[in-house]
Amino acid sequence: MAKFYLLLCALFGASGVALGAFGAHGLRGKVAENLLEAYKTGVQYQMIHTLALFAVVLLVQSWGNRLSLTLSGAFFTFGIIFFSGSLYALALGGPRWLGPITPVGGSLMIAGWIALFVAAVNFSK
Repeated sequence: MAKFYLLLCALFGASGVALGAFGAHGLRGKVAENLLEAYKTGVQYQMIHTLALFAVVLLVQSWGNRLSLTLSGAFFTFGIIFFSGSLYALALGGPRWLGPITPVGGSLMIAGWIALFVAAVNFSK
């Protein structure tokens, strides 16, 4: 599981930098300011949760595979996809029905932090 999450970290990190650069240089003046801000929020949350996912990788390596860590990683992964992905799509002119997906992604990110909290509470070496 750690290797899979580490591969996702590399993918999310690289794409986060590329998407951030695209937003800063390719979207300015081409999309409304509120959409550009939403796009930037997507990049910011993607990068923060990529680092959180990396922490999960380190904890799995140290503590072993635990359900709470596996869930935390899964929630962070799908949170990035739904939250950041929907913001990117909306900023780039995607369908409006994507709007309600954004809070689902945010809720998954919160669930990832809660699962990480459970892992910490149950930690024993």
